[in-house]
Amino acid sequence: MRSYRELLSDEPAWPEIAAAAQACGRASVLPRDETAARSCLETLQVTTRSPLGALAYETGGLLIDSGWLRLFGCGHPKLHRALGRWNEMLGIPLAEFLLIADDVVGGAFAINGGALGAPLGNVFYFSPDTLAWEDTKLGHTAFVHWALEGDLATYYENMRWPGWQAEIAQVGGEHVLSLWPPPWTREGKDISKVSRRPVPALEQWRLQQDIAAQIGPPNRG
Repeated sequence: MRSYRELLSDEPAWPEIAAAAQACGRASVLPRDETAARSCLETLQVTTRSPLGALAYETGGLLIDSGWLRLFGCGHPKLHRALGRWNEMLGIPLAEFLLIADDVVGGAFAINGGALGAPLGNVFYFSPDTLAWEDTKLGHTAFVHWALEGDLATYYENMRWPGWQAEIAQVGGEHVLSLWPPPWTREGKDISKVSRRPVPALEQWRLQQDIAAQIGPPNRG
């Protein structure tokens, strides 16, 4: 195990990410806690030259599009679920996949360590409307740039409704929206007509994984 000092790079990725976050106009950078940042970096055992290490060490997390998309960092009062810690809470070994982000409608992003099939190292998305892991065909670096600069409106066009910005502003970083009827049912496809209420992210994760195991492809959780 390398100490955090050994994981600090002379060529950190953070300045480039910070510049992109500022330029995009849709990202809020949560400040880090120094002790938590050191611990998070040592848990992941990646250097700050990588975007993953940079997010772990330099941020408490990123809130994007009014908090629709949440990229994990070392943790913050607005987003307690730190890189590595969220895996631990769910009992998922880091070697299987590393949860790196989620969204307010219950989707989750993870770096595939092998448990999600091929290819290794790609970011996969657990989609709440299919209850399956889907390959984004992006590595982590590309995923971070997509989150900051990509077309989120098109990606989420079937999961957004009129006035979503004001509604999700009331949803904290430890909660997601429970949708009823759920989006994986025929009745729940029109997101503007379903019931939406905040529930703990942990509760929604377990519910979705349980349902996926019963009716769809096997999912780890």
